[in-house]
Amino acid sequence: MIPKVRRPAARRMLTLEVLANTAPSPAFRTITLGGPALAELEVAGDDQAVRLFFPRVGQAGLRMPTLDNEGWMAEVLMMPKSRRPWVRNYTIRRARPGEIDIEFALHDGDAPAASWARRARPGDPAGIFDLGVSYLPPPGVRWQLLVGDESALPAILAILEQAPADRAAEVFLEVPSAADVRPVPAPAGVRVHWLPRPGPARPGALALSTVRTADLPRDRAYAWVAGESALATGVRRHLVRDRGWAKPDIAFLGYWRHGRSAPG
Repeated sequence: MIPKVRRPAARRMLTLEVLANTAPSPAFRTITLGGPALAELEVAGDDQAVRLFFPRVGQAGLRMPTLDNEGWMAEVLMMPKSRRPWVRNYTIRRARPGEIDIEFALHDGDAPAASWARRARPGDPAGIFDLGVSYLPPPGVRWQLLVGDESALPAILAILEQAPADRAAEVFLEVPSAADVRPVPAPAGVRVHWLPRPGPARPGALALSTVRTADLPRDRAYAWVAGESALATGVRRHLVRDRGWAKPDIAFLGYWRHGRSAPG
């Protein structure tokens, strides 16, 4: 799944540090990052994503790539694991002067990113590389459909918090438990449906089944769907085959795949 993305005009590897580590709900951690280099980040809003670099357990510090183009990936892979950082994609949950928040879903407590988010403390190093924005609704749509599991929650909440007052949308958010439901600042025309997951069910299955049976408006709309791979592809397939949506009106992103860990 390669979505359309609006890339930043210019971008650099930015080395930052942890300013705070907070828990907005049991299944999430928010890491606040800052530092002088953050002044060079072009804040785009919505679901702006970054490559997040953070050290492995036992590493004395963070070794960032030196290349500001696509060659950085080869540079990282050529590093020995004793110096190679972990690299993962994350959404900027909020941006303030001198600070950004990155919110982590702790759906796999043993994963490198979840483990780092639990232990990160003020002063710890981290780095980012801007990836751009994939939430790109076309002009003329009457309403929007936003669907995601916990991994997409930070992006969808960021989109809603920045939405114009006349935004109309149906939003389906699957989270690990009822304790992860939280207030959502959103325009009056936005309806948010929280979907706490029942027990050990496969992530994304509840959101997919709910969208399939939902009573949705029939006007032309734009859909942004993200999360576990089967959720993203399943919603897109349903919208196209069962509801007659045009494929260009659907952005779908498989953030992760259930039962498969990301390479290190």
